[in-house]
Amino acid sequence: MSIWIDASAGASGDMLLGALIGAGVPLDVLTESIDAVAPEPVSLRPEQVSRNGFAATRCHVEVDDSVHHRSWREIRTLLGSADLDPEVRDLAIRCFERLAVAEARVHGADPLDVSFHEVGALDAIADVVGVCAGLVWLGRTEEAEPGSVPRVTVSPVAVGSGTITGAHGQMPVPPPAVVELLRGVPSLAGPGVAESCTPTGAALLTAIADAWGPQPAMTVNEIGVGAGGRDPDTHANVLRLFVGTSPGRDERPLLIESNIDDLDPRVWPSVIAALLVAGASDAWLTPILMKKGRPAHTLSVLTSSARAEAVRAAIWRQTSTIGVRQIPLDKHALDREMVSVDVAGHAIDVKLARDGDEVVNAQPEWDDVARAAASLGRPVNDVLADAIAATRALLRG
Repeated sequence: MSIWIDASAGASGDMLLGALIGAGVPLDVLTESIDAVAPEPVSLRPEQVSRNGFAATRCHVEVDDSVHHRSWREIRTLLGSADLDPEVRDLAIRCFERLAVAEARVHGADPLDVSFHEVGALDAIADVVGVCAGLVWLGRTEEAEPGSVPRVTVSPVAVGSGTITGAHGQMPVPPPAVVELLRGVPSLAGPGVAESCTPTGAALLTAIADAWGPQPAMTVNEIGVGAGGRDPDTHANVLRLFVGTSPGRDERPLLIESNIDDLDPRVWPSVIAALLVAGASDAWLTPILMKKGRPAHTLSVLTSSARAEAVRAAIWRQTSTIGVRQIPLDKHALDREMVSVDVAGHAIDVKLARDGDEVVNAQPEWDDVARAAASLGRPVNDVLADAIAATRALLRG
């Protein structure tokens, strides 16, 4: 299955929700996931509207939220403790993590302590979780590979122009967080003088996109048109979502490598982090000795063919190399799923790997273990052992 998102008029969480509903995602698929996370009542109210001649679905997110500022740490706890499908949780965490990193860069803060303003409000949390749930549902239809998020291509993103007033006062459009989130992504001002792409919309698009550009070769089966809140005379304020099937292609993973002997070694951690953000599934370093006895590192990056261009662009920007080698690989991977166990009142995600029906590996998420250990004032090894024991008990039961 393939999805193309036309964001030439901009993007926001509610526009994506409306497009998913218009493309056939059942409303209860969205609301069940949102209800699992939301600490206070949330309702979605779809409405059929017209935007400059386009029939579209406007999705109203109706809340009575008593809290409008939440940190990434608080939101991650909400997501981690919710009874969510593991794929939905992982995608939502990826989206909010991108938001936190972008806000941290803009404000010079620790990502975990970043205080989201409008983005931390319950309607924005509902936008992110609902969109993630809708995409995972589409990936489980008969036409898709079971249990996968569909391949998503996104057009260049219209960001708008002018100024807006937010929690930090008057800001230029696009606002700093949107600029940071769309770093390395094709964008343009687009029609009209207003904010066209919100931080939530930018985070969602960059979290789900496998590629950027015009509509790929595909047979379109469903079309969803999501409406924005404004209805300007200059253009149709809509986001379109095409769902269809694509011709077969080589899906083998790629190994991209380069030998580098002239990079300050203190830079390597940020290089690895940037490559993972760009879409690499893994990245690592191997110490080597080059000609003339020079110590160096081989940078190795594992990625999909769809993400290869973005990964190569990150390598050019983040390192001193001027060339890479690229090798297609055959890869065999076990089926994976996420479960959650409780350790002294703290939810810890555990990744299970299955060979057929047999669980052959179970690994608690280290960040969850470390966070629980710090909160409980206990050694990390003790909490890890408790998480492993709780996982074994869960599997036996």
